[in-house]
Amino acid sequence: MTLIIDSGPLVALADRRDPMQQRVQRLLVDEPGILVVPAAVTAEVDYLLGHRLGRIARLAFLDDLAAGRFDVACLDEEEYRAIRTLDAAYADLDAGLADLSIVVLADRFRTHRVLTFDERHFRALRPLDGAPAFEILPVSVGG
Repeated sequence: MTLIIDSGPLVALADRRDPMQQRVQRLLVDEPGILVVPAAVTAEVDYLLGHRLGRIARLAFLDDLAAGRFDVACLDEEEYRAIRTLDAAYADLDAGLADLSIVVLADRFRTHRVLTFDERHFRALRPLDGAPAFEILPVSVGG
């Protein structure tokens, strides 16, 4: 089982003041599957942590990546083409590279499980394998 992770929960994980921090922490600790973060999301997290919480939080995230806490997945040329196609198909959402990379990587890893706070995009985006919807965590695990 694989879980694809978006930026919001990773930023919450680093912020002790965030009301979702403990819930995200618990979810990640209890997760039996592979934790995958798209490379585009790592850049977004780096920026957000630096901007919101400062250099120490940003460096702690880099330490987590260097320690292999998360599997960072890069896209290949074909997957970038798929993202371009998705961007056109969902133009009204203006979802962007990070979110669309989650959709494409969910297909690569054969999962529908996404850890995100971005319900607006991920309730509208559909898995590439034809499934009706993504399983959105942490919302799906108790609201």
